[in-house]
Amino acid sequence: MHKSSIMHKILFVIPTLDRSGAEKQLVLLACNLPRDKFEVEVAVLTRGGELESELAKYGVKYHLIDKRLKIDPFALRRLKNVIRQFQPDIVHTWLFAGNSYGRYAAISCGVKHIIAGERCVDLWKGKYHFLIDKYLERRTDFIVTNSEGVKEFYAQHGLHAEKFAVIPNAVIAPESKTIPFSRDEFLDRLGASDSKPVGEYVSVINPKYDHEHDTYFPLSNELPERQRPYIIGIVARLWAQKRITDALWMFESMRFLNLHFHAVVIGDGPERDMLLRYRDEWGLADCVHFLGHRNDVSRIMPNFDLLLNISEYEGQSNSILEAMTFGIPVIATNISGNNELVVDGETGILIPDSGNDFRKLRRDFVKAILTLLENKPRRIQMGLAAKKHATEHFSLEKMIERHVSLYDSVLGF
Repeated sequence: MHKSSIMHKILFVIPTLDRSGAEKQLVLLACNLPRDKFEVEVAVLTRGGELESELAKYGVKYHLIDKRLKIDPFALRRLKNVIRQFQPDIVHTWLFAGNSYGRYAAISCGVKHIIAGERCVDLWKGKYHFLIDKYLERRTDFIVTNSEGVKEFYAQHGLHAEKFAVIPNAVIAPESKTIPFSRDEFLDRLGASDSKPVGEYVSVINPKYDHEHDTYFPLSNELPERQRPYIIGIVARLWAQKRITDALWMFESMRFLNLHFHAVVIGDGPERDMLLRYRDEWGLADCVHFLGHRNDVSRIMPNFDLLLNISEYEGQSNSILEAMTFGIPVIATNISGNNELVVDGETGILIPDSGNDFRKLRRDFVKAILTLLENKPRRIQMGLAAKKHATEHFSLEKMIERHVSLYDSVLGF
């Protein structure tokens, strides 16, 4: 039998199957690796999730390890049993818990080839976490990441840059059978019917800033023609890194200008209750809508005029890629990951991260939002460029090819 016809086994190890960025990429990879070359199984440490159905749809077996404690020797034993039964040629782990438990179990079971996955600039990690990363790196063939920024971050913390393989995230072009909500239908579902008259609002292409009161006010009272409301989207987990509180501040400033818009926040997380409280206290309940986790983002997103990403740090944002495939321009912080997706001035706008100067960050975002909303031709041009860029550089086929090439190099082909 020729080497090229040998079936090789790969076990993926990941903490959950929640509908989040790393989990989505793992499922895309597990379900689309060539079946004539690889047999794939998935070990899920803590809990399943919405993406279980995708694995089942493609016939990919997964094992729930049922890890219940931060340090759980019983879960480690169960994971070792899965490895001994499956006997993988490669164990490919994802995220800190997956990397820690998965690599230690694979080493203990004598697995020949181990690949880890780092998906984000993990500013939350402390000295203890990096000591674990550096210890396990010794027995790791490669560490796959999705951006140069993540590679640089870990190299700065003592890991070897030559161990990293950068494979960007993949995005699937919208299916023709997916029918998006019409704009009017979507607004009706928000309880924001478009049939009511639109109030006048001021032009703010060149707004002046009132530093004392931390707000914008217009330089003129010229009124553009009446129009339907803008729809601004955010798709993110609701935690501090994503800076949704800053987005609420921006929306309050835009309301001060009587701009007619609806902001849609898709996602859930530990800050949800706090954000809802702020929204209501600031009088934004009629124009800021928290939709929670959604399985129909592909029906909602085409109605966005803009997508915002205000993150403090990222790996590589799936929501940015998804928006780009729908031809939606993105306004995002100029941080590692984001600046490898958004071409500033061509497919969207990158806003310099102002560090602890949150007022400046907010002001810069508001100015970019208002400028782009009031320039429809530029918005359309950016959207078309974004769609082309995503299709050419971040296709599923390219992501699969890059992983296959990596696995082949590890296996000696």
